[in-house]
Amino acid sequence: MSKKVFVGLSGGVDSSVTAALLKQQGYDVTGVYMKNWSRDLPGHPCPWKEDYQDAKRVAVQLGIDFLLFDFEKEYQDKVVDYMIEEYQAGRTPNPDIMCNQEVKFKLFLHAALDKGADMIATGHYARVKNSEISKFEIRNSKLGQLHVAKDTNKDQTYFLYRITSEALSKTLFPLGDYTKPEVRQLAKELGLVTATKKESMGICFVGKVGIKDFLSQYVTTTPGDIVDQYGRVIGQHSGAIFYTIGQRHGLDVGGGLPYYVIGKDMGKNQVYVSTDINDPALWTDKLNLTNMHWINGEPDGEQVVQIRTRHRAPLVEATLQVVPANTTGSGSTLQIALSSEIKSPAPGQSTVIYQNGQVLGGGIII
Repeated sequence: MSKKVFVGLSGGVDSSVTAALLKQQGYDVTGVYMKNWSRDLPGHPCPWKEDYQDAKRVAVQLGIDFLLFDFEKEYQDKVVDYMIEEYQAGRTPNPDIMCNQEVKFKLFLHAALDKGADMIATGHYARVKNSEISKFEIRNSKLGQLHVAKDTNKDQTYFLYRITSEALSKTLFPLGDYTKPEVRQLAKELGLVTATKKESMGICFVGKVGIKDFLSQYVTTTPGDIVDQYGRVIGQHSGAIFYTIGQRHGLDVGGGLPYYVIGKDMGKNQVYVSTDINDPALWTDKLNLTNMHWINGEPDGEQVVQIRTRHRAPLVEATLQVVPANTTGSGSTLQIALSSEIKSPAPGQSTVIYQNGQVLGGGIII
């Protein structure tokens, strides 16, 4: 009997080709649309109905069963509320990472298994490799390892680093061995209705909504001072919550050289900027991470690795050292020494740790 796989069908080309490939490979495929958000925002109607219909059309084309899983309440609790709280604290979270951790590879996985699936699959560009657990563990069990995709430009492992090895061992990423142009060509050859559909670049499952427009619906902000590197007030901002370290555009202070955000004080409601691209606040050769997640266990001792602080950022060689949990019980942190300076990432963003193409894990920048 062929394995039963539930495929997350988002209504886009990647998940459509994923389902088609798995059916060609002999799997018993069921398409699932995850309804995580349906709320319209002013000037930004939610595209979920259109995406749902596209996903359903693909399922009909492929002759596979089709289901809808409603995770809207959980998505609000686990992703949206988290994102809002982080921004209110002055940090810059990544909702896509939290969505993968809490929704796609936890809620979706468990719901699929409860309905008789053996595995799940998504249209992410990444690869899973399964390795045997040591002889001290359960015989024939496997641990899932996360590896970068063939298409390094499209690789999405940055967003997937908080998945557990157990979830990975029950996950298929068929697109990991394809490039994006190859996937588009496959979709055209198969005649899929989503073959020419454009990608959604907005917030995870929310559509083409900018973060400022989204947050404005949930938080009340007050104008405050924009202060330059000399302590001079040079303008006003619409809310410190909307600004992030390194930001250049959207400051609206005008005149001469461009300004870069080098810091902010949520208590004083001030945003600090500099015209000096070499300002020390904009560069760093070390990182401190908390809320660590290791896919296949914490590394022993110092390790030479590569790190990435944002999607598609170049890999940077680094040395990491785990600092034991302190007496306050706040958990272990990770210190990373970089081989060269990088632009300072904002607190709240993720740093993902790689070694020879494998994702070891990562954490949240302090």
